[in-house]
Amino acid sequence: MEKIRVIIDNKQKAVKIPTGLRMLVRRCCNAVLKLEGFRYSAEISVTFVDNEQIHELNRQYRGKDAPTDVLSFPMGENGVYDENHATGAKILGDIVISMEKAVEQAQRYGHSLEREVGYLTAHSMLHLLGYDHEKSGMDRVRMREKEEWVMTQLGLPGTSSYVLEDEE
Repeated sequence: MEKIRVIIDNKQKAVKIPTGLRMLVRRCCNAVLKLEGFRYSAEISVTFVDNEQIHELNRQYRGKDAPTDVLSFPMGENGVYDENHATGAKILGDIVISMEKAVEQAQRYGHSLEREVGYLTAHSMLHLLGYDHEKSGMDRVRMREKEEWVMTQLGLPGTSSYVLEDEE
């Protein structure tokens, strides 16, 4: 496998970043690339933000006036990526994770913050590689299978279900 560079930037103060979380994000990016047979050097940017920051990005780029858990900004299309001319690495794109949403969802689903951030990273990495669950039901199923495979590889298997019962 080629060199994978994951640039991580924490731009929020709402949630303390646990020790080891940055390494987990890097391992997660690597696991998705390995699973997908990506054979090039790659660069990925991951930014931790708060709900207010992700709300603004969601409004600006997707026209959705609400905070969300994760946003993906792919730099490639149909397997063609911009290249960092200094390193020769393919620039896959940017992942933006709301740490506040990650904490909320980890609590809601009854698992660790690490598992939630890992899952959001795997989900976003698949988007950077061209998967789109909003276009096709099959992509949604394939993405979920791949996300869970990566989580299991990293020792963070899911709880029994992501389906929420009626919230009270």
